[in-house]
Amino acid sequence: MPVRFSRWSRARWGRAALAGLYVVVLAAAVPRAGGHGKDRSWTSEQAQRFWGPARTADEARDDDADADSRSAAQRITGSARHFGGVPSVGVLFYTGEDMKSHHCTASVVHSPKGNLLVTAGHCSVGEDAAFVPDYQQGAKEQPYGVWTVDRVFTDPRRTDTGEGSDLDFAFATVRPDAKGRQIEQVTGANRLVRTPGYVNRVTVIGYPSADDDPADEAIRCTAMTGRLENHNQLKMRCDGFFSGTSGSPWLTHFDERTRTGDLVGVLGGLNGGGPDGDRSAQLSYSPVNDDEIFKLYLDAINNREPKR
Repeated sequence: MPVRFSRWSRARWGRAALAGLYVVVLAAAVPRAGGHGKDRSWTSEQAQRFWGPARTADEARDDDADADSRSAAQRITGSARHFGGVPSVGVLFYTGEDMKSHHCTASVVHSPKGNLLVTAGHCSVGEDAAFVPDYQQGAKEQPYGVWTVDRVFTDPRRTDTGEGSDLDFAFATVRPDAKGRQIEQVTGANRLVRTPGYVNRVTVIGYPSADDDPADEAIRCTAMTGRLENHNQLKMRCDGFFSGTSGSPWLTHFDERTRTGDLVGVLGGLNGGGPDGDRSAQLSYSPVNDDEIFKLYLDAINNREPKR
């Protein structure tokens, strides 16, 4: 099915199958994510080198077209449009597959250490994962580097359907770059906030897979949200959110100058973030940011296993 990573994975593997916070005392170790082959101590510098010359192309980024599109991007159109991307949003690659395709979207969210990503829980970010912010297809060097995923935090109660789909979010920490900088210093970050209600005006930014969208560029859409019936989830109507857009940030108060906003959700939830069938690329879901995501956020920033 053409919407989310979970549907991409079912197609690939036979459809089988990251002052106001709460103090939660949870401890122990989370299985590590990240690593290169058997060596899990690989660095973001190694990930940058791993990108290699094989992904080069003659295409260059068109900043003028990007600037022209920004003035119209906040309009509610019902259909996503391609644009040049933003520094805080990018794609997740699996380096064991030679970075041939990206499978989910993730974004940088503010944290005390400045090393935190948020995505959908069903993306199953594991070993040999790397994050490429503001991914540019065919670029010889990515504008904000390539960052190795170090550790992933998901709610153990998450499921694809039922109440567990309300918990379809995940956090991941990434290693510093070769200069010792944390990713937030380089890209900036969105702010994790409580979802204020079911009706919001959101800007959603994601990266469809190249199989579904050959342009292989970032898309964005501004839309109004409502409630997904019988779930603690938002829904949004906007065409173009195909496979690969799981984990896309849903942002309110998006600032065109800083290109950041308040993160009130991530594309995911029931069925991996949308309905089955013909409407799968037109209707998208997101879990609501309530106590549960902030508990997981505290687990992530304190580097401890989520136990519920």
